[in-house]
Amino acid sequence: MRRRDFIRIVAGSAAWPLAANAQPSNKPVIGFLSARSAKESAHLVDAFRKGLAEHGIVEGQNVIIEFSWADSNYERLPAQANSLLARQPAVLISVGGDMTAKAASAATKTTPIVAIFIGDPVTGDFVKSSRPGGNITGISNLNAVIEAKRIGLLRDVKPGMTTAGALLNPASLTAAAQRKDIEEAARTIGLKVEFLEAKNESELETAFKTIVAKDIPALLVPADAFFAAARDRLAELAAQNRVPAIYSLRESVISGGLMSYGNDLPDTYRLIGTYAARIIKGEKPADLPVLQPTKFEFVLNRKAAIALGLTIPAGVLSFVDEVIE
Repeated sequence: MRRRDFIRIVAGSAAWPLAANAQPSNKPVIGFLSARSAKESAHLVDAFRKGLAEHGIVEGQNVIIEFSWADSNYERLPAQANSLLARQPAVLISVGGDMTAKAASAATKTTPIVAIFIGDPVTGDFVKSSRPGGNITGISNLNAVIEAKRIGLLRDVKPGMTTAGALLNPASLTAAAQRKDIEEAARTIGLKVEFLEAKNESELETAFKTIVAKDIPALLVPADAFFAAARDRLAELAAQNRVPAIYSLRESVISGGLMSYGNDLPDTYRLIGTYAARIIKGEKPADLPVLQPTKFEFVLNRKAAIALGLTIPAGVLSFVDEVIE
């Protein structure tokens, strides 16, 4: 063999491992689009992985998960959805609110989508009915029912109040529906609602100044990706201004908020993990009904209640699922 040919062969063989490493994986891809942030959603991602594992789908072994986080900046979501779709995922996960679902559904009518809906997915025009019939399915959070319970609990811990505040994110797709749900819930128990808006931390500061100026005795904070991400600051402002508040997430109470009532969010993420796994294994989203959460939790922060000078009625205490000390 001539020396020149030998060098050519050796040089070519040295490139084989690099070429092999450059080959795309044959594992299916899950695109995971969230309006929230990676750091504060770590426990929810763990729950999602648990749901996958229940059906034998394990990240790194037989599936790849590509994550994309909007960090509460909703305007990023459409581009992020398209970027994930460029990976040709077997299924696209949409979490963090209906703005995420809107971006995902606008980006594709063919790739299967599993979403967590804050509002009614039928009213939001995501699905035709609980039997979706298209490329999107998921879990609806029963927001109208939950808001009625939350505002009732606020009145229970502040008996005699005639007005309550409610915080909305004007950048959210569900803000109008949340306003309607809260107004209707308040009307049934004879409360007037003062609505305040905030889509960033500066506007949160302004909202609490208004609460103090108007002497609003209590505050309802509905589900929203920004409110979830800003839960530490929300709890801090509520404590500084001595405003009893109820939130949608247990995490807000762990951050120092007074109380929360809502669905068990980690369990919801587990359920969308099971749906994603079933789709990867061949089922179609059109045949998977939109689920409703079955696990709800009422969480109370005892230290926050004491700091606010509140005496929690025995009837409310009997309803508590967890007390944060």
